[in-house]
Amino acid sequence: MEQLKYRSVFDIIGPVMVGPSSSHTAGAARIGKVVRKIFGEQPDTVDIYLYESFAKTYRGHGTDIALVGGLLGMEPDDPQLADSLKIAHEHGMEVLFVPKQEKAEHPNMVQLKITKGTRKLTVTGKSIGGGNIQISELNGFKLSLSLGVPTFIVVHQDVPGMIAKVSQLLSEAAVNIGTMTVTRESKGEKAIMIIEVDERNEEILEQIRALPHIFSATYFG
Repeated sequence: MEQLKYRSVFDIIGPVMVGPSSSHTAGAARIGKVVRKIFGEQPDTVDIYLYESFAKTYRGHGTDIALVGGLLGMEPDDPQLADSLKIAHEHGMEVLFVPKQEKAEHPNMVQLKITKGTRKLTVTGKSIGGGNIQISELNGFKLSLSLGVPTFIVVHQDVPGMIAKVSQLLSEAAVNIGTMTVTRESKGEKAIMIIEVDERNEEILEQIRALPHIFSATYFG
């Protein structure tokens, strides 16, 4: 008999949340919050492109309020989630929902394009069930990020030695790297490191941000 393995009780009973569907509400809120954390601040404008099931039922299942609530920093069980669209308007955040008709990689897929001043960020996320999510694209970088373990996302200039410098900081902090994914736009341009680690250690984040040629560094624990 195959033995089933769970990381937490929430893999069995699902997440605590506001709304009718873990995929359409809890997962959507998590995607929004991850995007907010990567961006680092509240955006001025948000264009939300919804695909397949998300496009068909986003109003009825609360996907719209969940995504915006996450972008405001709310958890899936936040009692203010139902008022997220109103709160976003009051905070000066303009939101546009764009249901798409074309096929997508996953039935619960969304792409968020957010801006603040000259800063821009594009993230594609999928709600894969039970409140779990996967980030599949970040500013044109293809990746597969589930955030099921402590993870660092580091965006940096593509110059020699960057991987070694970040790895050395983690080693000095006794943080073991489980997996590392590295990709870049093109030689000498922006590159990204996705580093999954075995130990939780958010304190090292500021040291990574202080390295030269770092554009942004984000930690998910």
